[in-house]
Amino acid sequence: MRWRFLFIVLATLNLIFAAIWFFTRGTLVTTVAVPEVPDIDSQFNRARTKTNVVVRRQYFSWQEVESNDYVTYIKNLREIGCPTSTIRDIIVADVNALYAHRRATEVVSADHQWWRSVPDLDAVQQASEKLKSLEDERRQLLTRLLGPGWENPINPTPPAVRTGISLTGPVLGELPSQTKERVYEIAALTQQKIDAYQEAQKLEGKEADPQELAKLRQESRIELAKVLTPPQMEEFLLRYSSTAFQLRDELQGLDLTPEQFRALFRARDPSDQQMDIYYAGDDPALLRRKKELEAGRDAAMQETMGKERYAEYKLYQDPLYRQSQATAEQVGAPPALVKPIYEINQLTQKELQRIRFDTTLTDDEKLDALAAAQAERAKSLQKILTPEVLQKFQPRTNSPIAE
Repeated sequence: MRWRFLFIVLATLNLIFAAIWFFTRGTLVTTVAVPEVPDIDSQFNRARTKTNVVVRRQYFSWQEVESNDYVTYIKNLREIGCPTSTIRDIIVADVNALYAHRRATEVVSADHQWWRSVPDLDAVQQASEKLKSLEDERRQLLTRLLGPGWENPINPTPPAVRTGISLTGPVLGELPSQTKERVYEIAALTQQKIDAYQEAQKLEGKEADPQELAKLRQESRIELAKVLTPPQMEEFLLRYSSTAFQLRDELQGLDLTPEQFRALFRARDPSDQQMDIYYAGDDPALLRRKKELEAGRDAAMQETMGKERYAEYKLYQDPLYRQSQATAEQVGAPPALVKPIYEINQLTQKELQRIRFDTTLTDDEKLDALAAAQAERAKSLQKILTPEVLQKFQPRTNSPIAE
């Protein structure tokens, strides 16, 4: 029994060794049978390594090249074999973008002060000087980095203002470039539609319908609201909406703060939009609705401004008051005398109108009465004006008062 068991063990071991030898031999044969890579490939690989490509930069990342320091940036571009003309284009574009951002955020132009009826001349001058200073800085920087003759006429600096709007300042100046482009596109398209409509009406011998123009402006608002946030949209409307333009015209001389103008705009703009779009024409029902909206708008403005300020605002809507104010400024009369001058002119105007429509007077009698009214006006002005101011005012005392 032991011999039989020993024989089985030996036979099993022989089979295991035979299997190991067979599989090892197959692997070796397979390895030897693999064909060698043709020599042409190795020659091709060697040839590639002999080009002008810098091997150590074969796997560089742009973060390795880009730098906040322009000198280092240029050095890195040269090290990776970037052509000189391409370096120039990259640096010029980068510097132009930098100074475009500075122009947009640092220069306070006239339309930034949307609460002013008359542009601040000092601010306009400062904006002009700042623009010139930034342009000088830009050119000096590029000359220092790239040497003389860096100008590239193929890539001129983009214009700062297009379509009558300027997306600069602390709010609109921070818009991404793509958003700015879209805003410019919307403004340009709106202007094209308005021009086309007005031209078509002109060819037909018709006047442009204010309601149609209002609808085109409303379409522009809807498109702008898709790309601007509410604060950005309000900033845009405070500068360029018809409501803002009308407010600036009506508020001349009141010298409001930005906060006061913004509050008035918010109180008035919704009513103006409805009146312009839905309540134009001669329909009695629409006219009644328009008067209701006007009353609501005026009530909102009075609540925002206060009674005294609102009364002053209403006074400024009288063309005769504005004429009196302009005359007082021209002759150097103190601002406190504007209202007394206006009251004198107002009384004189009423008297002149009474005389002109008095059917009981002959033409000669009317001329004498008109001259007497003007003389009475001159006497009243003498009581409130100094001799120096009155001397400048004298040529105007005999001029006709606006009707």
